[in-house]
This record gives sequence, C-alpha cells and structure tokens, in this order.
Amino acid sequence: MKRLILILLLSIGVSTSYAQDCDDLMEYVKSKSYGTTYNSYLSEAISKVTFYELTIDYQYYYFAIVCFNRDYYGCTEYLYQVGSNTKLNYSLDYLTSAGKAFWKHIQPYNENLQCAPDFD
Repeated sequence: MKRLILILLLSIGVSTSYAQDCDDLMEYVKSKSYGTTYNSYLSEAISKVTFYELTIDYQYYYFAIVCFNRDYYGCTEYLYQVGSNTKLNYSLDYLTSAGKAFWKHIQPYNENLQCAPDFD
C-alpha cells in the first residue's frame, strides 16, 4: 500500500515526506481520472460517493471518495482505496440505504490508505 502512495506521489513530483498527506493524494486521484458519482439525497450520513479508476504502470487502482454530511451546506470527504468490484456492489445497494451500502462495501477498506476515519 505504501508503494502505491509512493508511486502516486512521485509521479506528480511530490517528495516522500508528504506520503501521509491524504489531501494531496485525493486531489491527485481527482485530477487523473473521471469519477462516477452516486448521490444519496435521503441519507443522513452520506451525501455522495464518487468512484475513480487509475492506471499506473499498467496496473489498475480503484478509489472511492466518500462525502459524509457535515450540515446542510457541505460535507467532509475521505479517500478509500477499494476493490475492483466495489463500485458495482455499492451501486446495487445504495438506493436502499447508502449507509448500509457504505458499511458493507467501502468501510472494510478503511485501513488501506489510512485516509479514512476509524469508526471503532
């Protein structure tokens, strides 16, 4: 996992001292890929989840940026590195309950990058 962060940061010219800077990594992911967003207008916790796919050195990497509701005016974003089938699985479940879909399909990946909150 640290190899992925190092590859991403080196490819944009950021020194390795910023390897833990999740905001830089999130901005890099956003800038290098088009995302697919799933909005959750009725969810109290999650306003939207955007999935990204990046190819680096012929390898695919999958990310989800989850926007947790803060108040009526905004949300707080967190970055997850997820599996290749996470987007499909989330899309099948989020209309029933975005929160349950998050816990089932995205939260299990929360320690991959250590850029997401720990709800334990």
